[in-house]
Amino acid sequence: MTPDHAGDLYGEIFLAQQDAPAPRRSRIDEWKLLWPGFAVCAIASIAAAWLSEHYGAPIILMGLLIGLALNFITSEPRVNPGLDFVSKGCLRWGIVVLGTQVTIAQIGGLGPVPFLALLMVMAAAMGAALLVARLTGATTAIGLLAGGATAICGASAALALFGVLGPKRVSQAQFALTLVVVSMASALAMSFYPPLAAALHFDDRQAGFLIGASIHDVAQAIGGGYAFSDTAGSYATIVKLSRVALLAPVVTVVSIWAADDDGRGRHWIRKLALPWFIALFLVVVVLNSMIAVPPVVAKFCLTLSKALLLLAVTATAMRSRLDLVMQMGWRAAMPVVAATVASLLVAIAFSMMIL
Repeated sequence: MTPDHAGDLYGEIFLAQQDAPAPRRSRIDEWKLLWPGFAVCAIASIAAAWLSEHYGAPIILMGLLIGLALNFITSEPRVNPGLDFVSKGCLRWGIVVLGTQVTIAQIGGLGPVPFLALLMVMAAAMGAALLVARLTGATTAIGLLAGGATAICGASAALALFGVLGPKRVSQAQFALTLVVVSMASALAMSFYPPLAAALHFDDRQAGFLIGASIHDVAQAIGGGYAFSDTAGSYATIVKLSRVALLAPVVTVVSIWAADDDGRGRHWIRKLALPWFIALFLVVVVLNSMIAVPPVVAKFCLTLSKALLLLAVTATAMRSRLDLVMQMGWRAAMPVVAATVASLLVAIAFSMMIL
């Protein structure tokens, strides 16, 4: 064989090796890749749950703070694939499982007038967040994230909206700060709104609407309602779950806005396409409305949803740079503060007028 032929043969072998598809990882290999990050996140989440149970602090807030304290761990490359998987996968499936807590009958049982009032409260929160974001020099995406988190269901909505907006529109540091402020505002509201309703001489129905319409996180809204009375707690639960059900249309609208903002000229039908986890959330809500779910199963699904969302929040906090979060300044927190105040004032006004 001449040197030229040998060179050609070597070149063909090299090109064949370059064109050959990379070997696929087995399930075991994928799990080994994800395991370090998943294990660290699970241990931190268990610690957050323990602190929440023993000291009465909101579990999501504990997960956030522990995750931010452990953000140095991302300097170890082995944990990053697992943290990425948990922050995205657990978030999406946590939203899907959350649909087991909502039925169409619950929303219908609220009545048309209170439902319209609830929409006005949510619109006020969104509008205030967008206005203050504009005044403080923040982007529309940051206003949508803060307003949506406040108007719907706190950290769960923030995670869902961040999944649509993406890190190009909202930085990881801004997202982490939004989660912290929303969780803290929800914890404070749970403590102060029931006494405020009593000071305003609200009856059970008025107090339930005020608390369910203006407290961000689901657990805090329900807990605040029952802190006032059992009747107020039942009504606050209905109001709050109605807000949770509106997660799908709000995320859809934000998704359409994000598609237009990309400037890719996508067809309007493709713009209307829901993120798959929001579509599954709607499917679960419909099935839950048609089929009577045993209380034991519903309770398990609620616990599972909380666990998945806690894992997602903790992983997201671990992936955030604490130094950048600290540098954000007070202006970055103002959209959430404005949305919180607006939702409270409008909820009080409607509680006085129509209930």
